[in-house]
Amino acid sequence: MKRDTKKKVIAKFADHDSDTGSAQVQIAILTERIGELTEHLKEHKKDNHSRRGLLMMVGKRRKLLNYLKNSKVELYNKVIEELGLRK
Repeated sequence: MKRDTKKKVIAKFADHDSDTGSAQVQIAILTERIGELTEHLKEHKKDNHSRRGLLMMVGKRRKLLNYLKNSKVELYNKVIEELGLRK
């Protein structure tokens, strides 16, 4: 992920200027990285090391989404809608 892309994602989902670790920011960053890695794996089908990393990122994003769903439902719905994720 390029630095400027990451900064844009953080700026869009951050609560305040120095917010880089909140759940919604982490979910947005993971979603961006998952998209890039998915494109990589379409071309390199046998890259199982990257595939494992992708599955770990998907699992981490799922855990963060579950946390957000259980603690802040309205923020969860907003993040899901803005990122275009299912559920």
